[in-house]
Formats: sequence, structure tokens, C-alpha cells
Amino acid sequence: MIQTIRKAWGVPELRKKIVFTLLILLIFRIGNAIPVPYINTTLLGNYLDSMSGTVLGLYNVMSGGAFAEATVFALGVQPYINSSIIIQLLTIAIPKFTDWSKEGESGQKKLSLVTRWLTVVLALVTAVGYTLYISNSGMVQTYKNTWENVVVKIVLVACYCAGAALIMWLAERINEFGIGNGISIILFAGILSRVPSMVSGMSISLKSGAMQWWHALLVVIGILALIVLITWVNGAERRIPVQYAKRQVGRKMYGGQSSTLPMKVNMSGVLPIIFAQSIAMIPSTIAAFCKQPKEGTFWYGFLNAIDTKSVLYMIFYFLMIIAFSYFYALSLIHISEPTRLRRIS
Repeated sequence: MIQTIRKAWGVPELRKKIVFTLLILLIFRIGNAIPVPYINTTLLGNYLDSMSGTVLGLYNVMSGGAFAEATVFALGVQPYINSSIIIQLLTIAIPKFTDWSKEGESGQKKLSLVTRWLTVVLALVTAVGYTLYISNSGMVQTYKNTWENVVVKIVLVACYCAGAALIMWLAERINEFGIGNGISIILFAGILSRVPSMVSGMSISLKSGAMQWWHALLVVIGILALIVLITWVNGAERRIPVQYAKRQVGRKMYGGQSSTLPMKVNMSGVLPIIFAQSIAMIPSTIAAFCKQPKEGTFWYGFLNAIDTKSVLYMIFYFLMIIAFSYFYALSLIHISEPTRLRRIS
């Protein structure tokens, strides 16, 4: 790996792309440190710690902790990821989108434009709902004048929407001028930024005796094993044999050769997993905002059944991942006619 990085750094074109990507990530981390005004971050952080099994907890993880710290980039890449998956799935359902996907570069520009606008809409809806909720929970500074409170809410919504739009722009710049995979790189940078706090928490647990040293060792080994497994699966590909027909040109015979068509096993990447988790957490999120029922009642058992730690949630989450991965891969290879489906299978 180190040798590969050295070779890439030795190529001027790749070196420029790497430096540009690092500068974009630096801007992203600076935005994650700029707080939004009028919010009590202490109360918000404590509240989100108790909501770790809901969509709010997922947003906090995806944003690298920026959601709990109420920074400009609090919404993270989640609106952009959701809009990208929605547009990809709609290319199968909407004929106009299907036609655009077959028009080459011009059609992809139209789909990208629709994706950007949908990202702004999703960010606006999320920002409005989030702002109203934390305002009603007493986490936002209030004034006696009603119009001043309205201005505060408008400022918060504008900051969150602007941050989501800027992250979308940064991800596209990485795709265009950097090393590519802008969404994944920004998402990885946000999650990686939480590693120091995790290491600090583990060291405190070891010193206090709450965790044994061999527990920590098993956790580290498990994390490394997962990284190796995910990397191996992500790089795996199925090579489909392709036989070229022979053709005669004059007195010479050409063709008749065999080759392979490489297809990635994991074509959809991590996007269906994030999208499925967002949908699977909606019931538990709604339940967290409602009054807790008494033990032994029907609703108490129902809430336990849809909890993020229940078997029913895991089964539903598993089926959602398979469904979104299938439809996402289906949209990528543009299968719409039965004949093309039979031809590939």
C-alpha cells in the first residue's frame, strides 16, 4: 500500500489530484468546527447521546459528530446520499429519467441537476423539522419578541441548508478534479474524525477498570478484520466470459477470440446500506418522540419489537439492504427490456 502511494505521488497528475482532495477535506473539517449560533450545544449533545438508536443518532455518526455540536455541516452528506439513491431508483420508474440515462453525458448532466435540486429540498425539509424540534425542546435561544424568534429559526435553517449544499459541491469537486468518490471520501473523513474520541473513551474505560485489556484487544482485532473483509469484498469482481464471433475480411479470418467482462460484486457500494438504515430507523425515531407506554401494554411490546436492537428490526434492515442494492444495481446497468435481462443472465 505504501509503495502504491509512493508511485501515485510520483505521477504529477495524480499528485495534483491527491493534494486537491486533501484541501477539500481540510475545508470540510473547518466547516465541521464552525458552530451555528443560538443553540445550546451541551443540551443538544446530551440529548443526541440518548437518541443514538434513531435517525438523529445516524445523522450524528454520518456527520462525524457535527450534528451534536450544531456546526454548519451538521446535516453532512445524508441529503446528497438520499437524493442520489432516489434519483437512481426513479430512473427505472420514470420514463423521462430512463431516456436521460441513455443519452450519455448530456443526460447525466440533467440527472445531476435534478439530484442537486432534490438535495436542497431534502436538506430544507430536514433543517426545518430539526430546527422546530430543538426549538420546542428548549435548546435554542429565545427572545420576547416573536419576530426575533422567527429570524433565529430562519438563520438556523439557512445555515444548515447552506452547509448541506456546500458539502454537495465539495463532493462533486472531488469527483471532477480530485481522486473521485467524493461522497465516500467525505463520509469516511467524517467517521474517521471520531476515532480519537473513541480511543480516548476506551483508554478511560481501561484505566477505570470498566473494560479489561483483552476486551479492548478483541475490539481492535474485530475492527481490523472487518476492514480487511470489507476491502476484499469491495474489490471483488465477477469475470463474465465473452466470445467474439469470427469474421472474414477478404481472405483473412479475424476474431474468434475469448475475453472476460469484469463486473464488480458490490456495484452499489455503501449507499443502499445508509438509505436502508435511514428508513428502518423511522419507526423507532417516531416512537422516541412519543410518550412511553406502560409496561405490559400492546404498544410497549410493539415498541420493543421495532427497537433497533430487536430481531425484527435486524430482519427488516437486512431485507431493505438487499432490496435497495438490487434496485440500485439494476438502475446502474440500465436493464429495462426483458430481452436485455435474458441476455445478461
